[in-house]
Amino acid sequence: MSAPAPGSERQRIDKWLWHARTVRTRTDAAALVEHGHVRLNGRRVTAASQPVRVGDVLTLALDRAVRVMRVDGFAEKRGGASDARALYSELAGGPERYNAGQTSGTA
Repeated sequence: MSAPAPGSERQRIDKWLWHARTVRTRTDAAALVEHGHVRLNGRRVTAASQPVRVGDVLTLALDRAVRVMRVDGFAEKRGGASDARALYSELAGGPERYNAGQTSGTA
């Protein structure tokens, strides 16, 4: 995790999601936000340019999972998985997965 640039205490939500490795590309991050699958502090956001700040809580509706994470920092460039984990804290006990349409006993 690197310190934000001087005077920069926020980052675009699409860029932060990409740096935190919640999606594979920044384009995917922007699409996730624009399609209404992201909530910032409990409010749905649809603009990829929406800024996030340290302490903000994001709720992401991903494929078969809902993640609730608190923003703990920013990065200037996308790093490895360990660098990405330093950018956030998982809330609500981690990712909650559900098996939509699957029967028990299947993987």
